[in-house]
Amino acid sequence: MTDSTRSDKVRRGRGSGSRSFFALVQDVPSLVTDLVKGELALLKYEIIGTLKAFGIGAGFLVGALVFVFAMLGVLLTGIVLLIAIWLPGWLSALIVAFVLLLVAALLAFLGYRSIKKGLPAVPEKTIASLKRDLKAVKGVGTIPGHDVTEF
Repeated sequence: MTDSTRSDKVRRGRGSGSRSFFALVQDVPSLVTDLVKGELALLKYEIIGTLKAFGIGAGFLVGALVFVFAMLGVLLTGIVLLIAIWLPGWLSALIVAFVLLLVAALLAFLGYRSIKKGLPAVPEKTIASLKRDLKAVKGVGTIPGHDVTEF
């Protein structure tokens, strides 16, 4: 959650001395607005990070598919050369096909790992922050780093 300048002024007090109850109540709408804006910014940040992880993983998987198709072409070429009566080129074609298969396996593993990193696709930080805010509004729990008797 981000804090705005307005909420900092309210927290510190505008000037010397304590403020009246009515002045504090007048600040509630601006504090709620700042809270909602902060929560939305956190949600946006988390969702963008998750979508980036899925995009990178999908790119690796597409790359793996390209290499699998290339491997199939080379493998077919190797089989054709083998059947075409003992040409020495078939062995090299099979070796190239095996190397392409290894590259495809590596890209598939990297894609899987990247997608797994993005899971679960739930904005956990935002949910935890909303739960803390709800407890604070209800007056339940503590504020981290603050003594309740300060207010």
